[in-house]
Amino acid sequence: MKFTICIPTLNARDTWAEFSAALRDQSAMPDEVIVIDSESEDGTAEIAERDGFRVIRIARRDFRHGATRQFADEIAADSEVLVYLTQDAILASRDSLSVLLRAFEDPEVGAAYGRQLPRKGAKPIETHARIFNYPPISDLRSANSIEMLGFRTIFFSNSFGAYRRSALRAVGGFPLNVDFGEDTVVAARLILAGQKIAYVAEAPVFHSHDYNWRHEFQRYKSVGKLHAEHAWLLRDFGGVSGEGMRFVRTEVQSLLKCAPYLIPRALLRTVCKYLGYRLGRMKGASAQERTKEFAKSVER
Repeated sequence: MKFTICIPTLNARDTWAEFSAALRDQSAMPDEVIVIDSESEDGTAEIAERDGFRVIRIARRDFRHGATRQFADEIAADSEVLVYLTQDAILASRDSLSVLLRAFEDPEVGAAYGRQLPRKGAKPIETHARIFNYPPISDLRSANSIEMLGFRTIFFSNSFGAYRRSALRAVGGFPLNVDFGEDTVVAARLILAGQKIAYVAEAPVFHSHDYNWRHEFQRYKSVGKLHAEHAWLLRDFGGVSGEGMRFVRTEVQSLLKCAPYLIPRALLRTVCKYLGYRLGRMKGASAQERTKEFAKSVER
C-alpha cells in the first residue's frame, strides 16, 4: 500500500533526532515524507532535508491546522493513504506504521489512528489522560456506534492519524477555516458518509503533554469555539458532558492511588477547562451570529 507521511513542524530540533530515528527505523517505509515547516528558527527544516525528507517552507502566519494539512494532501505523491504525525509523536514500535496501515484492508475504513502512550518521564495527570483516551483494546466505529458512544464515536487524533485519500477527498478534505479540531470534523463527516473509524491500539506512539491551567483554558476555549461554529457536531453526535464527568471521576480515582497531593491541581485544571469551554462556546456563537447578519446584509 502506497502511503505518504505529512509532518507540520515549528522549532522541532529538541525532539527531532529521536523522532526521525524512530521514523526511519520503521518496518514499513513511506513513499514520501513531507515536512511543512512554519519558519522554524532552530534549523528544523535543514535537519529534515539532511534526513532525506521533502521540506516545504511556509510563512508562520499562513499556518492553519486544517488548511496546512489539506495543503499536504494536494502536494503529496500518488499515495492511497496519508499519515499525519506531529513533531513530538515518537513512534514507539518498529511496526507502528505497518500495523496502523492494516486497518485499511477493510475497504469501509476511511481513517485510523494509533495509541498514544505517555512520554518518558510523564507525570501522573498527563499519564491518566493518555490511559483514559487511548485504551489497550482496539475498536472500530461507524454510524451504528453513535447511539452507544455518542460524541466518542468521532474521537480522533492527528498526532498519529491516517486517512484513506479517496475517502478524505470524498468528504471535502480538511476544513480550511479551523485552527483546532480539524480531525474531529473530518471524522464526523466520514462517519455520516457511511465510513468507519479504526482505533488501532497495537500501533503506538509516545506522546503526551504536561499542560498547566493556562494551556488547558486556551485548549478548551478552542474546543468550545469549534463546537459553536460547527453546531452540527453536537446535534448529530450528542453532547460531551457525560464523557467529561467520567474523565474527572477516573482521574481522581487514579490520583488517589498514586499522587493524592495532585488532586487539587487536577480539579483546578478541570475548572479551567470548563470556563475555557464556555467562553469558547460564547465567542463561537457570537461569531456565527455576526456571519449570519453579514450574509443577510449582503442579500439585501
